[in-house]
Amino acid sequence: MMTPEEQRTRRDFVKKLSAASLAALGGSGARALADAAEVKHPEAKADSCILIWLAGGMAAPDTFDPKRYFPYEKGLEVDKILSTFPAIDTAVDNIKITKGMEKIAQVMDRGTLIRSAVQPDLGHILHSRHQYHWHTGYVPPLTVAAPHIGAWMGKVLGPKNPVIPPFINIGQRLEGVGEKEELKAFTTGGFFGSEFGPMNLPYPKDAVRSVQPPKGMEPGRFANRYKHFKKLIDQNPNREYMSDFQQESMLRSMESAHRLLQSEEKGAFDLTLEPKESVEKYDTGRFGQGCLLARRLVEEGARFVEVTTEYIPFVHFDTHENGHSTVDRLKKEIDAPIAQLIRDLEERGLLDRTLVVIASEFSRDMMIEGRPGSNAKDQSRARTDKLTEMKQYGLHRHFTGGTSVAMFGGGVKKGGLYGKTADERPLLAVENPVPVEDLHATIFTAMGISPKTAFDVEKRPFFATKDGHGKAVMDVFA
Repeated sequence: MMTPEEQRTRRDFVKKLSAASLAALGGSGARALADAAEVKHPEAKADSCILIWLAGGMAAPDTFDPKRYFPYEKGLEVDKILSTFPAIDTAVDNIKITKGMEKIAQVMDRGTLIRSAVQPDLGHILHSRHQYHWHTGYVPPLTVAAPHIGAWMGKVLGPKNPVIPPFINIGQRLEGVGEKEELKAFTTGGFFGSEFGPMNLPYPKDAVRSVQPPKGMEPGRFANRYKHFKKLIDQNPNREYMSDFQQESMLRSMESAHRLLQSEEKGAFDLTLEPKESVEKYDTGRFGQGCLLARRLVEEGARFVEVTTEYIPFVHFDTHENGHSTVDRLKKEIDAPIAQLIRDLEERGLLDRTLVVIASEFSRDMMIEGRPGSNAKDQSRARTDKLTEMKQYGLHRHFTGGTSVAMFGGGVKKGGLYGKTADERPLLAVENPVPVEDLHATIFTAMGISPKTAFDVEKRPFFATKDGHGKAVMDVFA
């Protein structure tokens, strides 16, 4: 493993190399703007980023931003309910979160909690649209495929370890669940090409299979397949199906896969190599295993890792009914693994240079869909004025006016609190609202990437944050 000084030296070299090589790219690929080398990148506070994605719309009042609480009682008027879990103390005197997150509460002194993240009103609320916006910084539809923030990190910074994929996505199945094509739309390298797309690992326990040759195929045969594919491309003068840029990107993807198959680092993908007592601290299911896998991958040099509870319509944090019961179950799945991830990174001396972000596409409310004045269609399956059964108890409506994002390590303040939402409905962000472009700017700044970084796509600039306007929230940094 490289020392921090070696990592910084390599990162500076990769930036200079990228600026020189990207300027030569043409065709349909992303081309660095003429003045891209003049963009002043901030000094990196982190070398790796782990995004904990609580997919489906994590209700902030039932997780990181407790409000007035009433326990379930038949006949209780719904408009009185703001939180369905009571508040609990954390390791920070002025920060409370909600019951069921006792282990996360114990590590809140390692990070900063933003309580004023906001999302735009996109009319009819589709998770795919808001997730696309959050992950890319752009609202669909677009004339180009916007890269995921993980792809931006891989493109601008390069790999931290040349044999470990710079962008790895853990826990989300892309086939057979969810809004299929829409979900895939942001889980890509976008116009950067396939080499910057994610390595998808939907089942953490089976991740090791992804770094083994297909059954019956030795590594040497994989190398031969690459050679034949390259020859086929070279002999295809018409380039019928892919542009030169896309074909070259595909070849580089195959080269990277071949290096990984032959490397010692592939052991990071094998959870059976982890001590049993360590596995037990994480193993609450696929999500917990994903957090453990993320830690192992960051140890070996992964640049960006996303771990998700997985988005499936009306499942997990997509609580349109049975909200309280569902979130109560989910807390048992996420509480211990998230806290253990923070502790493990800290104990291994990695937390200072690893930014861990916990986020979701929006929050939830008992009464309001979208935000006040929105034309968004009410999608709750538990509409009522008074509680008559348990499935009605929970925050079942999408709310975009204020939600929470937690950040740990990566140069952020320890025990910090930023922003505030109203104490009474509507629970709008009333202090220091943080739109998606500013949140992205903050993440990029921590990673040493200017929010104004841009590439020329179809003869127009495409920025890391929307139109290059994202401003980092510097108050969250120590």
